[in-house]
Amino acid sequence: MAQSDTVIRILDTAEVLFAERGFAETSLRTITSKARVNLAAVNYHFGSKKALIQAVFSRYLDPFTQRFHTALDELEVRYEGQVIPLEALLETMATTVLAVPAERNSLKVFMRLLGLAYSQAQGHLRRFIQDAYGDVFTRFTELVRQATPAIPDAERFWRLHFMLGTVIFTLSGLDALRDIAEKDYQEHVSVRDLVRRLRPVVVAAMNAPLPANVGEGMYANA
Repeated sequence: MAQSDTVIRILDTAEVLFAERGFAETSLRTITSKARVNLAAVNYHFGSKKALIQAVFSRYLDPFTQRFHTALDELEVRYEGQVIPLEALLETMATTVLAVPAERNSLKVFMRLLGLAYSQAQGHLRRFIQDAYGDVFTRFTELVRQATPAIPDAERFWRLHFMLGTVIFTLSGLDALRDIAEKDYQEHVSVRDLVRRLRPVVVAAMNAPLPANVGEGMYANA
């Protein structure tokens, strides 16, 4: 069912304000003022601020999940039951991440929202993402596990999150990084150029030698 103009206006305004100011710092009154709707409209369409935050993420994660499942299906067909290489998995994830926000010209906003989901105390949001979209991330993690059998599970967990943090920082600060590259190095960098440069870095990070004492309780004793 198509969303009403009011719902779209609220979501468009909320996602920009959340990305700029954070979840806790953005009040519903600020959102309604910027969106030119009354508070009753937010309560009617969403019911609460938590539900509005979740709806903002769903606009990205619904199409992302569908596309990512399809892309992983295609990879599994291509490799015919063999282990899918890490490079192919990361390339597929990057391509899918770029495809959805590109339709709405909002990659930077999406990356900032993902960063906030990790950095701000929004337990309800992490539970919502896990419950609604955990299957595709579990599937991806399992394929990464198969591609990196020598890496212990705990170490793989950290490396995946280091990789995610690198991607979020780079793409959410894309405008500033582009300005620096153009001013200091006379380079004009497209998003896809950036992903091609980023890919070997994150692949190398995933495949880096294990730190000392992995498997001997380093995480328990940290």
